[in-house]
Amino acid sequence: MNRIAIGSLIIGFVAVLVLLVLSLSARGDDLKDINWLAEDINSGGVIDNAQTTLMVNADGSVTGSGGCNRFMSNASIDGSKITFNPTVATRMMCAPALMDQEQKFFSALEQARSYAIDAPTGKLLLHDEAGKVVARLARQD
Repeated sequence: MNRIAIGSLIIGFVAVLVLLVLSLSARGDDLKDINWLAEDINSGGVIDNAQTTLMVNADGSVTGSGGCNRFMSNASIDGSKITFNPTVATRMMCAPALMDQEQKFFSALEQARSYAIDAPTGKLLLHDEAGKVVARLARQD
């Protein structure tokens, strides 16, 4: 009886470890291949119809729109840590407010050091080195 109980405990412990490893290794896939729409940049809100978007592809390449210009970058993801390379964007001119928002968004991406998906809302939160949310994005369907 004792051997059966100990064996069951060991099997249960191994199962928990396997699930933990699988959940940690899947980290990063929860934000990839999803079109994200910016809802807030550095607590300053966003222009509603600007459509500032972000797409992190499975290979780490990043594309999107700053609200005026299309951009590209690359992201490095390790667990909940994330860094973005500087963006390369087209050079169209837009209204000054859109251009300002776009620059703030590009800056927020460069400041990002970690991310989280808020469980209740499903929002993508990008945090700077101090843990401050620099951008909040929603899934765009």
